[in-house]
Order: sequence, then C-alpha cells, then structure tokens
Amino acid sequence: MSCALSITQAVNPPRAVFLDYPLGHTAGKPNDKSNQRRIMIDAIRALESIQAPGTIATLNNQWASDHSWKDMVMRPRANTERKSQHEDDRVERYPDPQYQTEEDARLADPACPTCVFLDDSE
Repeated sequence: MSCALSITQAVNPPRAVFLDYPLGHTAGKPNDKSNQRRIMIDAIRALESIQAPGTIATLNNQWASDHSWKDMVMRPRANTERKSQHEDDRVERYPDPQYQTEEDARLADPACPTCVFLDDSE
C-alpha cells in the first residue's frame, strides 16, 4: 500500500495499492475505524484482483471533499521571524511504537512473528 504514487511507480513492485491520502495515513484517517476498515477491505480486494505484474490499483477513497489539503503537503510554513528559514511543522517522531488508543497499546503483541518491534539492545 502506498500514498506516494511516483515513488511506487519508480520502485515497480509486483503489485501495489495506491491511496491518495497524505503520507503517513496509508491505513486511513486517525481514530476513524470505519474509514480504516473500508480502506483495508478495499486494498485486500484490489490486491486479490490484480492479474498483471507491476499493476498499481488506485483506491477511490477521498481524504476530503476537495484536493485543497494537497496545497500544504511537503510545503513548510514560512517562519515570520527569520524570513530565510521555514518552520518544521511535521509531527514529532518517536522511537517507540505509537498507538491510537490505550486499548490498541494493550492488545499489541511484542512477540508477533510478523511485526517489527525495535529493541534498543540490538
């Protein structure tokens, strides 16, 4: 699954699903379980239907009613105090897994054989 069509095309995976959502939201909108569920169902169906190698299926889900959200993506806001620099308005990154809810954190299995959990000792 990808939210970066040009990068996905350049990588040329065996098959992929493109979702025209902001980067970091490939699985749906935060805290919107019905949106996330719909995306996962649509993605699985799309992946199952791909017959030709290199096909990238596009999901029809919409982030917003128009495309104005794209105007701010990857364009930092100007810092008014220092005209030559820009503010870094990206969300802070953390080394530990982040969860939408406490219930999600409780249910996460650190021994999951198909999940990657970073261990500081490595």
